[in-house]
Amino acid sequence: MITSGLSYFSSSPCGNQARLWPGACALLALPLLLFPLTIRGAPQEAGEIQDITGRYHFLTAEDTLALLEEEGKLKGYVDVLQGEEESDAILSYPITIGSRKKDHVEFKTGKIHQKYYRFAGAVERGSGHQEQNPDYLRLVGDLEIITINPESGEEVAERRHVVFKSLGRAAEEEE
Repeated sequence: MITSGLSYFSSSPCGNQARLWPGACALLALPLLLFPLTIRGAPQEAGEIQDITGRYHFLTAEDTLALLEEEGKLKGYVDVLQGEEESDAILSYPITIGSRKKDHVEFKTGKIHQKYYRFAGAVERGSGHQEQNPDYLRLVGDLEIITINPESGEEVAERRHVVFKSLGRAAEEEE
C-alpha cells in the first residue's frame, strides 16, 4: 500500500520533491494560476467611472448642470431658471474652473448679478444601469451659493449638501 502511494507521488508534476513536502506542489502551482492576470494587466476597478461628461439636474428640476470632461479638466455651464420677476428667463453661469481627480470633482462658475456657485464632492454610480438611463451618475457633495454685497464686496456663502443626478442620454437627445 505504501509503495503504491509513493509511486503516485513520483509520477506527480513535482517529481520526487512531493515525497518530502506534499503541499509544495500546490504552492508551486499557485503562481502559475495567478500569472495570467499579470499578463493581461490589472482589471479595471468595478466602480471606476471613466468620464462624467453629460447633463445633470441642478437645484430644481428646471435647472441644469452641463459638464464636459477633457483630461481631468471640467468645462460647461449651469443654467438656472429665473422667477417671473426677473428680466432674464434663464441665467447661464459658465464654469470657469473645474477639475476631476479620480472620484473627486470640483468646479466654480462665473459671476452673474453678484452671485456664483462652487461645488466640491464625488462622482458615484446612481440607480441607472446604463449610460443612457437617468441617474446613471451622481455628483454628491457640498454646493456653496455665493452672493456678493455690491456695496461692501463681502461674500456670503449659503452651503447645501446636494445630489446632482445625471439626466441620461435619452433625455439629452429629446431636447
